[in-house]
This record gives sequence, structure tokens and C-alpha cells, in this order.
Amino acid sequence: MIKNLLLPFYHNKFSEAGLDEAGRGCFAGPVYAAAVILPKDFYHPLLNDSKQLKKEEREYLRPIIEKESISYAVGSVDNDKIDQINILQASFKAMHLALSRLSIKPEILLVDGNHFKPYKKFPYHCIVKGDGMYASIAAASILAKTYRDSFMLSLHKKHKMYCWNNNKGYGTLEHRNAIKIHGFSRYHRKSFKIFLENSAATGPEFENEVS
Repeated sequence: MIKNLLLPFYHNKFSEAGLDEAGRGCFAGPVYAAAVILPKDFYHPLLNDSKQLKKEEREYLRPIIEKESISYAVGSVDNDKIDQINILQASFKAMHLALSRLSIKPEILLVDGNHFKPYKKFPYHCIVKGDGMYASIAAASILAKTYRDSFMLSLHKKHKMYCWNNNKGYGTLEHRNAIKIHGFSRYHRKSFKIFLENSAATGPEFENEVS
């Protein structure tokens, strides 16, 4: 296991909840978000941004995060709602749902990214690439990713033609080809401009999200 350099907290006095989402760029399925409050002294050498971890590493860390966290919660917004309110607002809504389900409320929110819709009167800090900087955001990224992957695997059982067990709803070539042949399912995001040629999202970050 390689040691990472994640910061344990943003402020040493106030309790913090890290927030991150998974599935924002997918063609199909819901967007998930997680909120995690970790103890100030929490440390695990494998903890990192979920995109930097293998599937087995994420699955290994998930129960550790759930057991050791002060509080954690997960929220999701389905594809129909995404089509109604757009993916950015749906991502915020999923984060708000996760926050509303925390058994213990934080004093500060640490949000991965550069935008956030305020939740009640909680102070927050948006941190670009925060999932690779702060432990609580990294933990949230792992929970959001693993919970969403599990859901997409359950959908795959009845919709095997889209290969969601492999692509998790992202626009891979196999997924685009399946849409060409079978059309869209009830779980596809109809509001997305889904290109079925070779122009869909690719690249290192995209591929890490799929794996």
C-alpha cells in the first residue's frame, strides 16, 4: 500500500463533512452523492480519490469508512429528475439529500469542485480536486462511487445489452453501440446530448471513472 498525502482536516476546531458525487457524466442511471464526517485523527494509507483506486481497493475501504466515520450518508437523484432539473442541480440535490440523512450534523462542509448550492445555513468551502486533497472528501468519493456502482450492477441484471456491469452507464463504445441497436432504456438521461459516434467522452479521467 502506498501512503498518500491527504490532509486530515480543513479546520482543526470545527467538525467537517466532506461531500462528493459520482455519475455526473453518465448517459444512464442516477447521480449519487455522499457526505462523510471523519474523526480528526482518522488515517488509512490507502485512502485517496476514488478515481485513483482500483475497484477492489474502493470495496475494501467502504466498510472501513462506514465503521470509522462519525457519521455518513448517501443520496441519489434518478435520471428522470436529472432530465427535469439538469445534472448540476441534480448533483446538488443528491448532496443535500446526503446531508439531510446524517445522524450528526457538521459545522462546515467541504465540497469537491468549484460550485455548490448552499444547504440551509451551513458554511462551506468548494475545493477543486478536493477528493485528492482532503480525507473526508476522498471518503465521500469512495462511498458515492461504490454505492452507485452497486446500483448500476443491479440494473444490469435486467438490461444486460448495455453492459452496465462494465461501463456503469458511462459513454463507452460498447454502451454507444448498444444504444444504436436497442435504443434508449427508461434509465437513460434523455436530456443529455448523447453522441453515438466516436466523439463521446474518453481519456484517463473518464476511463478511471468507468473502472
